[in-house]
Amino acid sequence: MKKHRLRSTPVPGTVDAYTGVAFNLGFHVHHYDVDLDYKVGPNRLHGTATLTLTTWRELEHLTLDLAESMSVRRVTARSATGGAIEVKRFRQSGGKLRVSFTAPVPVDEEFQLAVTYGGNPAPRRTAWGLIGWEELTDGSLVASQPNGAPTWLPCDDTPDEKATYTFHVRADRGYAVITNPTTRPMASYLATVQVGDYARHQLGRNTYAWLPKNTQPGDFATQQDMLDFFEETFGPYPFERYEVVVTEDPLEIPLEAQAMSIFGVNHLTGHERLIAHELAHQWFGNSLGLAQWNDIWLNEGFACYSEWLWADHVGGDVDKHVREHYRKLAPQDFTLADPGPRNMFDDRVYKRGAIALHALRRLVGDPAFFTAIRDYTSRNAHGVVETFDLINAFKAAAPGKDVEAVIDAWINHRELPECP
Repeated sequence: MKKHRLRSTPVPGTVDAYTGVAFNLGFHVHHYDVDLDYKVGPNRLHGTATLTLTTWRELEHLTLDLAESMSVRRVTARSATGGAIEVKRFRQSGGKLRVSFTAPVPVDEEFQLAVTYGGNPAPRRTAWGLIGWEELTDGSLVASQPNGAPTWLPCDDTPDEKATYTFHVRADRGYAVITNPTTRPMASYLATVQVGDYARHQLGRNTYAWLPKNTQPGDFATQQDMLDFFEETFGPYPFERYEVVVTEDPLEIPLEAQAMSIFGVNHLTGHERLIAHELAHQWFGNSLGLAQWNDIWLNEGFACYSEWLWADHVGGDVDKHVREHYRKLAPQDFTLADPGPRNMFDDRVYKRGAIALHALRRLVGDPAFFTAIRDYTSRNAHGVVETFDLINAFKAAAPGKDVEAVIDAWINHRELPECP
């Protein structure tokens, strides 16, 4: 049975304080087998998702996250051990698929739940904008952070519930269908499907770009050099390969998936900083997932600091970036340790998180700093992390240095410490 890293503290209540979505309790999903057909013109999706689960308590019923635009037609269950599991009924309400069983499913029972469904997928409106499955001028994209995965997939949509995925997705002739190029466990918000008229370009030994026909890679030509540099800095790239999809439509910001990032055609030139940011998330946010959303600074602080590290590598100055953005940090009415849903994607989380890392670097020195980072990424690869994991890595690499005091000042208090 799959081992699960538990949070350091119990789940606070039954609802995710950041997304407002009720937790699906009593089981773990280990694998999703996703078999779908998509018609581009009418934006019509239908198929079956088969989930492999194990119970951690006796279940008379369970819930999964699924948008009501996806109408469920059939739900069946099959035990992995040959026991009888029969679905009594199912219904949808409030963004949940609710499944009841004829008899309780015992503890530690592994079984498969097959959900056949379909509809016209649409992004959900949230405090952070439209997220999930979105139509393009000629195709579609999926970008789900933090809780858009149920717009196209029945799932347990919480960041620490990683699972493996197998995709079998088909679209109309002439359209490329691109899914996550990895067999590693991932959070549901990082699962993606991209549909469009794309041509695949190999950029290096393990980097690729899907571009609109007759389009050149632009700034993405540096992507392999960037990945090689980050491997030297953070440790081995954590997935089989890295791909970017560049949509023919302009996008306001790049979008994150696992082993993949999505950019608009407007990002082809003049946005090397964003290319570095999204690539760094493959270590920080994707391989090293979050136990819960309040630790979002661990994702965004590292991705932002990686922008500055790359700029320094190609002739810039990290300290210049630190001083420039330190001056712009407005007074905060939140802490990095728990910015709250309204501020979780606030630029101050990104920049203050990056400067907090620079403060650690100045405290322990470069050799210990980069040793700690490589230990942090290695020990926690393909799992979930909390701030104490980072603290432990730095304490091991720099014994005698007051790492906890620096972290405490930067993430647990609103007041801004001195610029490192």
